[in-house]
Amino acid sequence: MNYAENILETIGNTPLVKMNKLTSELPCLVLAKYETFNPGNSVKDRMALQMVEDAEADGILKPGGTIIEGTSGNTGMGLALAAVVKGYKMICVISDKQSKEKVDILKAVGSEVYVCPTDVAPDDPRSYYSTAKRLAKEIPNSWYVNQYDNPSNTKAHYESTGPEIWRQTEGKVTHFVVGVGTGGTISGVGSYLKEQNPNVKVWGIDTYGSVFKKYHETGIFDENEIYPYITEGIGEDILPKNVNFDIIDGFTKVTDKDAAVYTQRLAKEEGMFLGNSAGAAIKGLLQLKEHFKADDVVVVLFHDHGSRYVGKMFNDEWMRNRGFLDDKVTKAIDLIKNHIDEPLVTVKTEELVSHAIERMKNHKISQIPVEDINGFVGSVDEAILFRAIMEDTSVTNKPIKEVMQKPFPIVDRNTSIDKVAKLINKDVQAVLLDLGDGNHHIITKYDIISGLH
Repeated sequence: MNYAENILETIGNTPLVKMNKLTSELPCLVLAKYETFNPGNSVKDRMALQMVEDAEADGILKPGGTIIEGTSGNTGMGLALAAVVKGYKMICVISDKQSKEKVDILKAVGSEVYVCPTDVAPDDPRSYYSTAKRLAKEIPNSWYVNQYDNPSNTKAHYESTGPEIWRQTEGKVTHFVVGVGTGGTISGVGSYLKEQNPNVKVWGIDTYGSVFKKYHETGIFDENEIYPYITEGIGEDILPKNVNFDIIDGFTKVTDKDAAVYTQRLAKEEGMFLGNSAGAAIKGLLQLKEHFKADDVVVVLFHDHGSRYVGKMFNDEWMRNRGFLDDKVTKAIDLIKNHIDEPLVTVKTEELVSHAIERMKNHKISQIPVEDINGFVGSVDEAILFRAIMEDTSVTNKPIKEVMQKPFPIVDRNTSIDKVAKLINKDVQAVLLDLGDGNHHIITKYDIISGLH
């Protein structure tokens, strides 16, 4: 009989799958190293098991111990599977930008999960790096994995992923392309492949908001390169020891929008239901097309499974709210479809200026139409109120009609965006859209900018 002794024995030996539609413009053969076939549905199962086994061998991880790691979700899953089989407790520390599905999956396999803010410096005590380190100090018989600097991360891919790719391509691989986060995959696979053939090119996929590309090209760690981004699993605001820049031939950066759009396209055009970093990887590969020739064999590694992103990249509302869906926007009604159900906030002519200010504050808006029993008769915005208060602080106790300006122009739902945009100027901060049945909605500068993005 042919069977595995436990789920950990099924890690590795994932297939290579030919890319077809998305890579049709390329002259070369493109093969996807399809890592979702691992039991935890990601490439991270490989290094998670390697790190655990090496820690056991070194006596760092002891029976009954607790494994602690800061993770974007996938390494946590791999470690959690190892913990279940080997009898350890598992604590995952994750950032709040990761999908809800990742948190739920980690809990489903018995992990305790701490969620930390993303938009803080790595050395901030609230960061997931710092929180994981603190917990490891506080909890007896615990082991902080530190996948970023743990050499077993790279070792796993040098000993398994790299040899598999070489064997599966019969040594014909010419390029290896992969998203870079902790650096273990690109460094381990890249090192092995270059040992077999020094001419193999190794390309890293980076994201905007990450330091890798500029550091590789200039040797400068530029903190101005660091800012929040949406793409999950790749890019860093630190330089992990596992990133071996010497074996990387270059980086290309992919935008959050392109990564998300191509994640959807992989599913709809290739039947590959994959995670966010796969979208970034295939878009990055297409950006590198001038580097490929007809006889090349390009292997791109896809990290994880689409089930972890159902509420994000595979949710059209989530995509639309971030301007990632290229919906056709030509008419006034198109500009407000994402919030058409929100009621119009207005103020009456006899209400006090203080009422208008309070309403703007509560609803986080910058302008309000003014109405009386006959309809719209004026408007106010934050600039008007600011000037009025600077001239006379007691104006807050006066009726709004004493400071209001002309009413906002009214357009119908089929008015072109160009005409709507021309109505807005330094004196007119918004336009009202007539929805019919006596209902109106406001169109602001922000709506126009978002619609045209």
